[in-house]
Order: sequence, then C-alpha cells, then structure tokens
Amino acid sequence: MSGENACFELVLAYCEAILSGEIKASQKLKWAVKRFLNDLEEIRTNPNSPYYFDEREVEDFFYWAQEFEHVEGVLAGQKVDLVPFQLFIAANIFGFKKKSNNARKFRKVYIQLARKNAKSQFLAIMASYITFLGDEKQRAYIAGWQKEQSDEVYTAVRDGIMSSELLHGRWKESYGQIKIAKNSSVIVPLSRETRKTGDGKNPSVGIVDEYHAHKTSEIYDVLESGMVARKEPLMVVITTAGFDLASPCFVEYQYVSRILDPDDDVENDDYFIVICELDEGDDIKDESNWIKANPIVATYPEGLESLRSGLKVALDVPEKMRGFLTKNMNIWVDMKIDGYMSAKKWRECKIDAFDITGRDVYIGIDLSKKIDLTSAGFIFPYENGYHVQQHSFMPEESLAARKNSDKVPYDLWIKEGWLETTPGAVVDYTFVEKWILDFVEKYNLKPIMLCYDPYEATQFVQSMQNNYGYTIVEIRQGFPTLSEPTKEFREEVYKQRITHLGDKVLSWAVGNAIEDIDANENIKLSKKKSIERIDPIAAVLNAFVQARFVSVVSSSNNVGFISMR
Repeated sequence: MSGENACFELVLAYCEAILSGEIKASQKLKWAVKRFLNDLEEIRTNPNSPYYFDEREVEDFFYWAQEFEHVEGVLAGQKVDLVPFQLFIAANIFGFKKKSNNARKFRKVYIQLARKNAKSQFLAIMASYITFLGDEKQRAYIAGWQKEQSDEVYTAVRDGIMSSELLHGRWKESYGQIKIAKNSSVIVPLSRETRKTGDGKNPSVGIVDEYHAHKTSEIYDVLESGMVARKEPLMVVITTAGFDLASPCFVEYQYVSRILDPDDDVENDDYFIVICELDEGDDIKDESNWIKANPIVATYPEGLESLRSGLKVALDVPEKMRGFLTKNMNIWVDMKIDGYMSAKKWRECKIDAFDITGRDVYIGIDLSKKIDLTSAGFIFPYENGYHVQQHSFMPEESLAARKNSDKVPYDLWIKEGWLETTPGAVVDYTFVEKWILDFVEKYNLKPIMLCYDPYEATQFVQSMQNNYGYTIVEIRQGFPTLSEPTKEFREEVYKQRITHLGDKVLSWAVGNAIEDIDANENIKLSKKKSIERIDPIAAVLNAFVQARFVSVVSSSNNVGFISMR
C-alpha cells in the first residue's frame, strides 16, 4: 500500500462494495456504512460541524498493525495486514475527532462478530496502539466474565507485541500485566473475581470481551464509572451473539440496533456500532450468506471449510444447532436447552394496560422456603384468553445477600412494584396473606379459587379458607397434575391468548424455567434443573391448573376443598 490517503480510499471502496451489493452484508452493517458516509458528508459540507476526520490517524493504525505477526492459524508468522472490514472499524474509532480538543469522537464501541473473525487480534492491536503511543499514562483493562476470557485477549496483546521488533525493550510484563516504559501505561486482564482492581483507578480503555457470557453488567459498570475524568475514554464491547435474552448484552444489542436503524428516533453520537449477523429469513445452508456474520472467515477456503463442518454437525446433532447459530452465524437464539418457553413469544404477549377491576380471579401460591422468594400468581380469564399478573415477596434481611448471589436487580424490581420485602429474616406469611386480601379488596376482585403448592402451606391456606371463606385447591406437584396445564399455558402464550404487563420478575422467571420430562413426554417445571428462581411462574401455573377450566367451572365463591391428583 502506498500513498498518503491509501487507507482512507480503501475504506471508501469497501463502503461502496457493501452498498452496491458486491460484498454481501447484514442490514445492520449496511446501516453502519451509511452512518459513516453520512458523518463524513456532514463534516465536508457543514463548517459548523464539531468534528473532523483525521485520515493520517487511520494510516498510522494500519501501519502499527503491521508491526504484529499472526501467532496461529494459516497465516502464522506473517505480518498482520488489516483487511478492509477491520480498517473500516479503525477508521470510525480513530478517524473521527472533536475540533475542540482533538479527542476521539466515539467514547463507546459495540462490535458483534461470529467467532474466529480475528476479534482478539484486533483488540490487541487497538489496546497496544492507545497505550504505547499515548502522551499520558493509559490504563487499559481487558474484562471477561471468567479469568480465562480476559486472559485470551491479554495473551493476544502480549504475543503480538512480543512479535514486534520495533517494541523490543519498550515494555515488560510483571505481576500479570504489561507495563510500557515510555509513559508508564499498563494493560491489565480483569475478571469478575478481580473487578475491584479497575474500580476508581481511572481506566482509559475498557475492553469487555464476549459480553454475551456476562451474567450481569457489573464489570462494564465498574469500568465505565471509572472513566469520568478521562479526556478520551473508550469503552469497547466485543462479542458474539448468545442465547440468554435476559442478559445485559442482549439489552445492549437491542439498544445499539436502534441507534443504527435510520428509521428509529434513538440517537447517540458517542457510540460506534458494527453488527455482522445473518438477517431474519436468511438460509443458513446458503454459503453466500455466511459472509454477513463472518466478514473475514468467509473470505478464505479454510474458513469456509470450517463453517461447512460446523453446519454439518449442527444438522446431524440438533443439540449443536444453538451453538452454531450463535457462535458461527452470530444470531441471538432463544433456544435454552430444555427451556420451557420462548422468551420472544412471551414478550410478544405484553400489553400496556388491563383493567382488572371487578373481575373473577384465580390465585396461585408458591410459598417456597421462608428465606427464598415467595410468589402469588393471578389469572384473570376474559373473552380473549387470560390476563396474568404476579407479586413476589422476599425477607428484608436477605435482600442484599440474594441480590449478590442471584445477580439480579431485586432493589429495582421493588421500586417498580413487582416485588416487595417482608419484615425480618424469613418471609412472613401473614404479610403475604394481608397483601392478597388488600389487593382483592382494592380492585373489588372475585376470587374463584386459591390454588396452592402444599409445601409449607397448611397454615396459610387454612387461614384463607377458615377466616376469609376462600375456596382452596391443593395442586400436587407431579406430572399427572401439572403436565397438561404446563403444556396448555405455553400453547396459549404462543397463540397470544395470554397477556401480561411486562412484569420483569415474571419475565425473568419464565426465562429461567427448565422442563422436567418423563418417559411418556409429560412435563413440569423443575426447580432442581432451573438454576435461577422460577417461583413466580410456578405460582401462575398453579392458578392455571384450575383457570383453564373457566368455561366449565362455576364462578361461585362457595367454600370448599378440592385435592388435585
């Protein structure tokens, strides 16, 4: 490559090839290309634009990358020569700058690629470029959920700079981190086990690797909160797709997808995004589509052969398909192994409002252990199906410990009204009883039945029956009682005959639920297999055992006792 603007011209040629269809690309990559070109046009035509584009910086990054060698694969031992796709990313991150202080325009980056598309190598080049060439002391933290993930990128950085003759003697490794002699900058691997290392230590670069594997956003939040004093901080998320649609990564994916979408009103000029994925409706067997998720792997024979092999295994062994779709085709897949229900189907049942005043209601109870989550489910039959709500309870004294152990925002859910604490160290069932009675009175509800899991519920249900006249129904927790209602409830969701208000606690529980299946294909939810809590959906299903018979069951409130077996 020669010529002062050669890299910039290469990027423009790449953009033209994407938009013309010469290079097949995902819709979101096309949007990213259009965004880049629109930003350039704005700079060119508007003298009042707060930004400018530094072509020389893009050249510098390209030549910096050539100081590195490939350390594995078919190109091992050869100098790194950035491909146009990588140069496009670099041009966005490093090319756009602020006129006011020459700092980078973009403070956040989200890159979603299929595996083996040189993600770690690119991060290594980027982290070393900033730390070695920065005028001030830079702190780059590489953060995976597990230490092994952090170490993978860190190792790529170390191996890369070890291969560079130019950098020989200009850095050293000690105590598991790289230290640069020129400016005392550091590159440090960080995981959730050591996340406090980055807290308050003024990181300038935060690299969150494989964000889809992060159970919470705590590492991301720690890094971002420590950057407030930096002139040009850079938070980078780089990941493949995943299958946990309740994860912070999927939430971020939805947000950045809206930023890219030109028809969406969401804007964020500080955020650069590249998402390479198969589009909805694409045939995974059509090899021409693979480049959409694999802008590097799908351009050379060995890469294509690897994808062919992966697809064959996935087609032969269905259990492998989820991994192929997420890791190789970069598609977010709601396909939890033995998962009870599609989270997408559940979300599609959300409505904004439902007037429950004066309605018949079936109440389900899952009292669980007194130190855990206790839930009450409510099903309101109506002409088009069933409206579902829940309310859960947790001991006040265990809130902090449960928030820490379960890694979910119980405190936020309390503020939003889906959950509340009961006084003391265990759930006070009299508190639950009073809440239900107050709820029924507030909305003038007509309780048809109170359906309960018999575990630890004797005193509670006897009080509701003897003191308040509720018809109580024991719901045995075995396959004979639960299989048909559990299947039918899912079918009603898929038919969109179930509605809910987007209750985050209930949606979380639905996503957690794992099936237990017997030899006759009967199913029920398994609290043993479901690692996370499922009490809210269990309570709803207890109510549904009886609510599904609404067309044949009398709505009389006569006191009675029914034992379902």
